Amino acid sequence: MSEQKNPGGSGENGRDGQEEAVPAQREDTGEVIGTRRGMFGADNGGDTSGYGGLVRTVRLPGESSRPYGGPAGTEGHGEFDEIADELEGALDEQGLVPGNVIEKTVVDRAELTFHIERGALPAVARILRDDPALRFELCTGVSGVHFPGDKGRELHAVYHLRSITHNRLIRLEVGVPDADPHVPSLVDVYPTNDWHERETYDFFGIVFDGHPALTRIMMPDDWQGFPQRKDYPLGGIPVEYKGARIPAPDQRRSYS
Repeated sequence: MSEQKNPGGSGENGRDGQEEAVPAQREDTGEVIGTRRGMFGADNGGDTSGYGGLVRTVRLPGESSRPYGGPAGTEGHGEFDEIADELEGALDEQGLVPGNVIEKTVVDRAELTFHIERGALPAVARILRDDPALRFELCTGVSGVHFPGDKGRELHAVYHLRSITHNRLIRLEVGVPDADPHVPSLVDVYPTNDWHERETYDFFGIVFDGHPALTRIMMPDDWQGFPQRKDYPLGGIPVEYKGARIPAPDQRRSYS
């Protein structure tokens, strides 16, 4: 009788089953930007999650090398290479040096991201929208990300682009320093970004130059600070329920 694995059992077979159940981890490559302790990296007031003993390295995906492959994990020259080739060729035609415009190209978890020099962002967006071989007609919004450990690039604006013509998805990413959080607005290229840029400004403090009416969209006009930044204080207003009062996060007990 052949030996069968028992994922729930002990011994060699049990260990194999447990390993198979563990989610795949990102390889130990890329750019290290810090170390996170606890579940959420709290370092001012204690860790209220109960996981204060966790320690992990925070990494950003590194630059990918050719060939990029495709979204289905295609090896060799694939769909991502075709997009990169068309974009670089279109930049050349407009007198822009691809190496100066595209800071790095990242393929991570079957997704393609172009890291763009912020001054060239509007030109790149127009090429991606208008070039017949690319035709990324739709930008589904811009997201803000805050990496306090990514020195000189603490704030990131991430754009999600979809080509309805070619049924493709890519991302553009622009990193700016906390001391100079300015990114050109893309409302002229993708009008639907109007509200998305306002929301990203409101929560992260990224200033979109050229926006027709950049203003807070969620927080009061006189609100101090940007609540989605990772260094924003956790203090707040206690939550009231029927028969219960939940303290603000910075007033809860600490497990560390």
